[in-house]
Amino acid sequence: MSALVTGDAVVLGLRPARLPSRALALVIDLAVVWAAYILVSLVMLFATASLDGAAQAAIAVALFVLVLVGGPIAVETLSHGRSLGKLACGLRVVRDDGGPIRFRHALVRGAMGVVEILLTFGVVACIASLVSERGRRIGDVFAGTLVVRERVSSGWAAAVPPPPPWLVGRFAGLDLSRVPDGLWLAVRQYLTRMGQLDPQVGWTMSVRLAEDMVACTGAPLPEGVPPAAYLAGVVGERQAREARRAFGEHGPAVGIPSGARGAGPGSACPPVHGPVHHPAHGPMHGPAEGPVHSPAQGPVSSPAQGSAQGRIHEPVHGPAAAPAAGAAPAEPVRSTGFAPPA
Repeated sequence: MSALVTGDAVVLGLRPARLPSRALALVIDLAVVWAAYILVSLVMLFATASLDGAAQAAIAVALFVLVLVGGPIAVETLSHGRSLGKLACGLRVVRDDGGPIRFRHALVRGAMGVVEILLTFGVVACIASLVSERGRRIGDVFAGTLVVRERVSSGWAAAVPPPPPWLVGRFAGLDLSRVPDGLWLAVRQYLTRMGQLDPQVGWTMSVRLAEDMVACTGAPLPEGVPPAAYLAGVVGERQAREARRAFGEHGPAVGIPSGARGAGPGSACPPVHGPVHHPAHGPMHGPAEGPVHSPAQGPVSSPAQGSAQGRIHEPVHGPAAAPAAGAAPAEPVRSTGFAPPA
């Protein structure tokens, strides 16, 4: 995939956090955690004053594990990668593919943080962050995570374009568990930058990415769906699943344009932001899928014969006038072969 994506290919255009900002966030987090640990230890010391030395030692070890190790893990899991220090510095922990972290990611980062940060006073973490190209410590490498900057200028952010409305929900049955993170990364980068590519190069990249996605999912490419539209639909389906997993079934809709919610089968299909045009047809509208746009009159489709069948209907301006008695029957329209009733 390195031939298709250049540079670090960070998802959504977010910049990796470097050592100074991460060190400041870590200092804030350690100050809060150690303050909580000292406070809880003093309370438990007075509460367990009557116990013997072995019991007090066991309680001290339990407090160390629960507060200094379990506390940061719980905070990062519940806040989806934003602890108090990271929130103050505008940082966030995300997966390598740009998605929110889960408990297993926070657990690996917290377990490695005991050696990297607590036992070595952060020396190992600083060295690893300086050596890494993206500023990752050893815990990030083992967990497959990355600390990125959230507060950046609007010029750096590049959101993934939503799928066409006629493809929303069409890939709900796909098995996306075998798609590697590298392929997700390449697809996201192509969708966000396809407007900057040469049309022929962009079309070739979309075909290659669509073939790789079909090979991973095991489902063939739907007939008549352009590769770029297919990739946008699959990415939108993955974002919708992540939103349902994070916020529940009643969470916010992801990957659905605001104008497409509640639209019927004959609704117009706006092009995705930054389209890459094939010499024969655009990236999001195939020859047999979706409504066909007329340069002067706009798209017209019938709910009964919607965009799924790819039929073209001529627009009608004003009320239809009944033909006079004895008039010659109307000739068929050349573009469709449809003759109005006499």
